[in-house]
Amino acid sequence: MVVSLVTANTHDDLLFFTDRGKVYQIKMYDLPEGKRATRGKSIMNFLSLADNEKVTSVLAVPRGKSSNTSLLMVTRGGVAKRVAVSDMSDVRRSGIIAIKLYPGDELLSVAVVHSGDEAIIATRAGQAIRFKINSIREMGRAAGGVRAIKLKTKPARPGDSGRLGGGDVVVGLGAIGADQKQNQFLVVSENGFGKKTALKEYKVQGGGGGGIKTAQVTSKTGPLINAQVLNESTTEIITISKHGQVIRTALAEIPSLGRQTQGVRIMKLRAGDTLASLTCLAPVI
Repeated sequence: MVVSLVTANTHDDLLFFTDRGKVYQIKMYDLPEGKRATRGKSIMNFLSLADNEKVTSVLAVPRGKSSNTSLLMVTRGGVAKRVAVSDMSDVRRSGIIAIKLYPGDELLSVAVVHSGDEAIIATRAGQAIRFKINSIREMGRAAGGVRAIKLKTKPARPGDSGRLGGGDVVVGLGAIGADQKQNQFLVVSENGFGKKTALKEYKVQGGGGGGIKTAQVTSKTGPLINAQVLNESTTEIITISKHGQVIRTALAEIPSLGRQTQGVRIMKLRAGDTLASLTCLAPVI
């Protein structure tokens, strides 16, 4: 299944971040160009990943990025860290540590941000917090980060952060640029429910708080599994279930609702099946 779609130039650096807090780097031209219908090659041909290490974010970073550009990392345990792009300019093939993780935590997502931007993160239990990027100072690669959101309940045990029955964890990160404050926040729950909510409904808070409700989580909807800030270019989403069921949905078919609603059904699942992932798509030019 497609889990990430990146647009880049030939000489851009591609940064691959993994759940273990490491980052790997290759050039865009190192990846072979293929036809639309070709399968491509395994990422293991290009990166020296350890056993069971999974890529969670892929970013394209052009050479010569301005000094006000940095990378924002968020873990499932609610920890955030901001690193200058220049600190990732020379990553060896075997990878380097991007963030020091606490026991049982995992790196969930990384976004390119600029000074003055904001970010919003959502949790499995339906909470969200919106904060200014500048409230988190830039740190070195070996640092562990600071608390971005106070989770309602902790994971049941180390390593249980993404499993059904565990405690609350972060499920989505979105960067909000100066020109994106009128955009919307998309949340999708485990039992196939989803909705869009205007970003203006989320007040800017200080990092480390408990946040505010972004969705009504019930036994009918199940917990949230993903959340993303929608760009103006996004027109469709693809959702896939744990049993391999896939559906493509136009964003126009998903209603804009308030924060405290549960959303509408966007995917009808078979008995025993649940949603696994979400990908936003823009038109291919």
